[in-house]
Amino acid sequence: MVTKERNEEKTGFQESGPYRATYDLQTDFVMVYGIDQSMPQRIRDWKEKGYIVHLMTGVSWGDYQTYLNGKFDGQLHWDEGQRNKDNNDISHGKDVPYMVPSISFSKFLVERVKVAIDEGVEAVHLEEPEFWVEGGYSEAFKREWRIYFKEPWTAPHESEDAQYRASKLKAYLYTRTLDRLCGELKEYGLSKYNRFLRFYVPTHSLINYTQWQIISPESKLIDLPAIDGYIAQIWTGTSRTPNVYEGVRKERTFETAFLEYGMMQELVSGTDRRMWFLHDPIEDNPRHTWSDYKENYFKTVVASLLHQGISDYEVSPWPRRIFEGKHPSEDGVSLEGIPSDYATTLLTVMHTLGNMKQDDIQIHGNSENIGILVADSMMYQRKLIDSSSEAIPHYDGTGNAMNATHQELLDFSPFYGLALPLLKRGLWVRPVQLDNVRRFSNYLNQYRALILSYEFLKPEYPDIHNALAQWVKEGGVLIYIGDDSDPYHNVREWWNTGNRKYHSPRDHLFENLGISPETEQGIYKVGAGVLGFLSLSPDKCAKSKENGDLLRAMVSKSIECSSKDILLEEKNHFMIKRGPYTIAAVMDESINDRPLEIKGAYVNLFDPKLRVVDEMTLKVNENVLLYDLTFNPSNKGVRLIAASSRVEELKQINNGFEMTAKGPEKLFAVARLTCPEEPSAIEMVIGNDILPIEFEWDQKSKTIFLKYFHRSGQETKISVMW
Repeated sequence: MVTKERNEEKTGFQESGPYRATYDLQTDFVMVYGIDQSMPQRIRDWKEKGYIVHLMTGVSWGDYQTYLNGKFDGQLHWDEGQRNKDNNDISHGKDVPYMVPSISFSKFLVERVKVAIDEGVEAVHLEEPEFWVEGGYSEAFKREWRIYFKEPWTAPHESEDAQYRASKLKAYLYTRTLDRLCGELKEYGLSKYNRFLRFYVPTHSLINYTQWQIISPESKLIDLPAIDGYIAQIWTGTSRTPNVYEGVRKERTFETAFLEYGMMQELVSGTDRRMWFLHDPIEDNPRHTWSDYKENYFKTVVASLLHQGISDYEVSPWPRRIFEGKHPSEDGVSLEGIPSDYATTLLTVMHTLGNMKQDDIQIHGNSENIGILVADSMMYQRKLIDSSSEAIPHYDGTGNAMNATHQELLDFSPFYGLALPLLKRGLWVRPVQLDNVRRFSNYLNQYRALILSYEFLKPEYPDIHNALAQWVKEGGVLIYIGDDSDPYHNVREWWNTGNRKYHSPRDHLFENLGISPETEQGIYKVGAGVLGFLSLSPDKCAKSKENGDLLRAMVSKSIECSSKDILLEEKNHFMIKRGPYTIAAVMDESINDRPLEIKGAYVNLFDPKLRVVDEMTLKVNENVLLYDLTFNPSNKGVRLIAASSRVEELKQINNGFEMTAKGPEKLFAVARLTCPEEPSAIEMVIGNDILPIEFEWDQKSKTIFLKYFHRSGQETKISVMW
């Protein structure tokens, strides 16, 4: 039997380099990166190796000197680079500015991507539509301001209103560009080749872009019909960004990744669009050790697998830098290549990810979702306006904050102050896209309790409050946290213009709920539902345990006052079963430090030897991915449990089984399979060579462990006889 077809496109990776056997990961598809002159040949090379080939290129930055230097249309375009208030370029590298996405720039990208379409790519990924908060000063942006607002340009740093308006324009410009690119290129593929091309946008989460002070279209992409889906660009580099909980600033990779992946799952919720979750076994910051990369990689993988709505994955960006790169040794004295055991485990996890589409989903304990409302407008108010306002070098996860003010912004405490006090108690906190309330009818119906604050985001349209109020009146529990102290309440927007003016959008929301804006904090019945109001700036909930306790108490008491049968079960861990896979994580800083004991018969998929275990004891900050050997007990035959190869064929014969595998060379591969009888003979054949193979038989579980290798361009064939 063939275990998995490539056309399912469950797993893929991106690579800018040519094909090499050392990083031939044998996923379903590869995203050839970049539109330089070598792109056509790279597409052909990967196709010859059996991959479905996509193209990926940056939509806001890249090696676009041909365009910048006037070789595309005879005009210089360096004035289209993003610039800060000091008139310095905001760059991704030498002579690689982030772009202000003009109409002419979109024309350039169209022409270059057409070359890839001519080579037969099946999909195109236009990644990272990014406009930095510190940008907005180049001549191209000033022109776009005049066209969009029909008024002279205003420097974004001069007021909250100017900053907010500049940010809205930045989001619009990349929305416009993606709409033009995807629409025009889809038409090109159909008219010239009668081929329906798919277009995807690899993008960071709304949480991370807000935290790093970047503007991007985010939920506005939902409104573009030519976009078919996304890649959630979440990895250790985004998720290890420090945040503050109970006054302590530190990395919280698992918790941050959990929220980020949840945010991206929300981007496709209720749509027919596809989402791949990204993992990266290392990251852009080259200064960490391999053990550090491994620990944080496991945290992001487990965090992503807890979101059962997604089962497709980009298993790696840049595998060349993983399997051929060098990083600091544990003693910090030298650089070393990837440890053999870590490489083997990576490949095992990568191939396991292709099997995560499971019908049988079981969540351990109570899984009531508590939604935290977020919005694209979080990105629009990410600069403090004061007399000392200065341009700050952009933060991309590879450096440190520049000063105390920048660090305070980078903490993004207004959001984490609402999320972490609940997430750290094992509650299933979900970011919920406020903007979608007006996009989809009944959007909020899957939630029974929501938390909202307008101290770090704003509702872009007043009718959002109609839907929120109706949801509460029909029985929902809304907890509002805020003290109206945010200076961005004063930007020129719908709540303070026209005949009826409100001090803040909260006033308009409360009016729709039938509650006076002057109401003191407390808990109020609203129809069949409840409003809980805590007059406290949400960032304070991150800065002390006392304020975190106030938030938890308000959530708990508001729910108790509702007519809904909502049970909140506090614990220090998360655990879920997806078919045969058990995924679990235990957190620190939680309700207790009690270990989580998992008993049964399992294979540990984070173990390079795929050991069989009867129980796992997870301590604080530990996580695990297990295969449950008792799943589907009626299947008594040969069954693949896990392998660090692509298993092309697995066939049971009268007195044994045969397996055909492919994978990168120079790396040891492992596999564990169920086996009805103890093997009497095992043989490995690569090409014309019969080679020895390591194996272990486990009588109790009736499984066999194999250790073998691959050669470039050849299949590894293994025969097991009993």
